[in-house]
Amino acid sequence: MDTKVVLDSKSLARTISRITNQIIEDNSGVNNLVILGLRTRGINLARRIMDKITDIEKTAPPFGTLDITLYRDDFRRKAEWPKVRKTDIKFPIDQKNVILVDDVIFTGRTTRAAIDAVMDYGRPSSIKLAVLVDRGGRELPIQPNYVGIEVQTDNSEIVRVNFKELDDIDQVVVSRREDE
Repeated sequence: MDTKVVLDSKSLARTISRITNQIIEDNSGVNNLVILGLRTRGINLARRIMDKITDIEKTAPPFGTLDITLYRDDFRRKAEWPKVRKTDIKFPIDQKNVILVDDVIFTGRTTRAAIDAVMDYGRPSSIKLAVLVDRGGRELPIQPNYVGIEVQTDNSEIVRVNFKELDDIDQVVVSRREDE
């Protein structure tokens, strides 16, 4: 299988630092900010962003996790009932600036589902999206506000974000689907 590393460990760390600084600058600090990591790998990215925010600002905004499984527009088409995991939002989001964090954006459908899920928890002042990789191919008019890297791919390729906590290595790779 043909695999290309598009971010190694050092460039991944620099990219997360850049995204974090953009979030802080764009929001004039973190006073009214809420960070929500999307299951699964968006949570790991969101935690790293939170660590950087804490280092820079000496405080951390509320942090939660979001499972959008039942908000997806394709879950009823699957043969098996999807595995629903925990959403953990223990704070109000009304009038907050919500930052949704995901590892990769492609069609925009996951983000649409995440926005629907957030709205069930309240009415934020704004919802913005931070992603590590934008791979193009949007099917919906959704664009991230904070992007680590852009990698143009097609449907025969996959983008895999590896985090040391889950995969024993920090890197982003693009490869061909095994069924191709």
